[in-house]
Amino acid sequence: MPFPESTSSRPTAPPNVQPAAAQNAIAPARLGAVDRLLPVWILAAMALGLLLAVVAPGVGDLLAAFTIGSVSVPIAIGLLVMMYPVLAKVRYTDARAVARDRRLLVSSLVLNWLLGPALMFALAWIFLPDLPEYRTGLIIVGLARCIAMVLIWNDLACGDREAAAFLVALNSVFQVIAFAALGWFYLQVLPAWLGLSTTSAEFSIWAITVSVLVFLGIPLLAGYLSRRVGEATRGRDWYESRFLPKISPFALYGLLFTIALLFALQGRQVIDRPFDVALIALPLLVYFAVMFAAGFATGKLTGLSYERTTTLAFTAAGNNFELAIAVAIGTFGATSGQALAGIVGPLIEVPALVALVYVALWLRPRLFSGAAAPASVAADTDVTAVTDVTADPLPDRV
Repeated sequence: MPFPESTSSRPTAPPNVQPAAAQNAIAPARLGAVDRLLPVWILAAMALGLLLAVVAPGVGDLLAAFTIGSVSVPIAIGLLVMMYPVLAKVRYTDARAVARDRRLLVSSLVLNWLLGPALMFALAWIFLPDLPEYRTGLIIVGLARCIAMVLIWNDLACGDREAAAFLVALNSVFQVIAFAALGWFYLQVLPAWLGLSTTSAEFSIWAITVSVLVFLGIPLLAGYLSRRVGEATRGRDWYESRFLPKISPFALYGLLFTIALLFALQGRQVIDRPFDVALIALPLLVYFAVMFAAGFATGKLTGLSYERTTTLAFTAAGNNFELAIAVAIGTFGATSGQALAGIVGPLIEVPALVALVYVALWLRPRLFSGAAAPASVAADTDVTAVTDVTADPLPDRV
């Protein structure tokens, strides 16, 4: 199934260029195989991981053995490979303008740190009132705001790359500051106020900080230095037209590698406890849909562009699964129900957010017709596309 495509993120073509509809008709044929068949590749990566978990159950234990503290080295490698190309594309000088967009920043903080945890708390109690371990695990997932994979979904949906980088950096700061306090509030204080059972848990600030530094800090620094050094030594033209196209495919390769690893690591639990997985999946599906809809509606109602609305929606809907799993395992143990809930999180999040990429692109021409493209999107468009109708009209998003 080819990826949907729209024209609002590209510079307006002069009169002698074919209409956008005509360009769109030929765009899918010019996409790479990974881009055009992304859902198929993701399903294949999931299937491969599950197959490995079944036919070679020792693979999961082998992969799990490669950890440094609470950080899974194989998962870290996959995420770093996935995130580096996306963050290398960010124009960091342009990202400063994002800090002046109060509508975006206030909306993001409210959605991520007020609505998100509260919604997950409510859904966990509604769907799992008699399953305290799974309920606690879901609440922890809701507290871990996304700082990694959301950059891929944002890019695929043609969101604002600079805004995404800024918002995940903002989330990382709040994660270090607020995660433990919010955990105490949602697991002990709020349940006590409501006459519900409470859960005692202690979270390691150091583990949270390490997760943020590894999964965001390293690729962010690498991306920033790549652009600074590349532009200083070879110029922006070379950096964006020669260097970025060479590293871009690795973002999706890293994504597929990470997905396959996740399913290989946790596939046995999914296969052995399918009913429990289904119970945990239901509130997660509702959560992703509601958070994405809330982000999209907020962006539209506050007058944000499609690009920033999409960024707002995906950064609100995504979660930092690696942190949630590490916290659940470190606090309650690897075989606990809390850990299983954390494990199910990314297994549901990946296909759910891939589907929401399609939803965003479907909504784009219907709600944001004529929207102007941000610099980050226009920069990815082949300059020949506005003068040569034979050029590939689709911007290189990943």
